Amino acid sequence: MQQSSEAVLTQARAALAHVPYQGHHLHPTIHLRLSDGALILEGEVADIVDKTRAAAHLRRVDGVTMVIDHLRIADGGAPVGDGELRDAVCQRLLTAIDFRNCKICAKVKGQDEARREAVGERSGWIEVAAANGVVTLTGNVISLSHMRLAGVLAWWSRGCRCVVNELVVAPAEADSDEEITEALQLVLETDPFVDAGRIAVRTAQRVVTLDGYATSEGARKQVERDAWYVYGVEDVVNRISLSS
Repeated sequence: MQQSSEAVLTQARAALAHVPYQGHHLHPTIHLRLSDGALILEGEVADIVDKTRAAAHLRRVDGVTMVIDHLRIADGGAPVGDGELRDAVCQRLLTAIDFRNCKICAKVKGQDEARREAVGERSGWIEVAAANGVVTLTGNVISLSHMRLAGVLAWWSRGCRCVVNELVVAPAEADSDEEITEALQLVLETDPFVDAGRIAVRTAQRVVTLDGYATSEGARKQVERDAWYVYGVEDVVNRISLSS
């Protein structure tokens, strides 16, 4: 028997109470609503870990067919304007070697503004929009790893509080734990603050386990944070050791 919307929302609110937040009990700031079985999350949380864990817990609620995560990260720094954030994301895409042939566009006052034209046939295109700290990526890319990398590049940009990743993979690919692992390895290779060669990644049921060595606690935490930013990851186990 199909549950009523109110019954589903009641279970979802109960699930939020059991999310292992990072020292913060911020679930009262998360607002839930249902639309055709899709549970839409809105509000504010402390960091990417809380955002990811909240969405993961709610995906397991009976009656929820999909979770649309629009939670924003609390803004703890100096305000960043929409134009500055949009341009920062575009610049990261323009300088990333994996998007060197991709057309990059910015959405400026409702109009498309090309920052670079595509090179070659099967290159893809990405359009970047920003509003109130929320970056929206639309277009198409050649692989799921490229889709995930684009999302992480947006998260790395100062002032980004949420990424709505609407990039389409063409031709379509089947997602898997192995694909998440490959995407995170690509992200770590792109991150200039990480020695990717010293890190081993494996994924099981969307839970990423990190092994290896880092030269500082900051580098160790950076690898973990990169993992949390990857689309589809639901939890991260950090077993990286410190080594000179």
